[in-house]
Amino acid sequence: MKMNSNQMKNARAGTLESGDVLVRIEPADSLEIKLHSPVINQFGEAILRSVRDVLDLFGVTSGTITLEDQGALDCTIRARLTTAIRRSLEGEEGVSP
Repeated sequence: MKMNSNQMKNARAGTLESGDVLVRIEPADSLEIKLHSPVINQFGEAILRSVRDVLDLFGVTSGTITLEDQGALDCTIRARLTTAIRRSLEGEEGVSP
């Protein structure tokens, strides 16, 4: 299944707590990934690789994906992004517990 900006709604998942990541998705005509992280120099490429893997899995080809990382583990980043994508498809904006 491919997602495009016509199917997407604003959505978010996660928090700004230490060890977590806040993911925001907004409709857009092209795909843009914005990463803010205190560990971007060490892990930025690995984080972006994980983000691209999840986006590819869901067929996301457009939208602005913003990640505000607070040192989250890879599994947390993937889970938060997956939740945000699902919420974007369902039109449910919110923050995961």
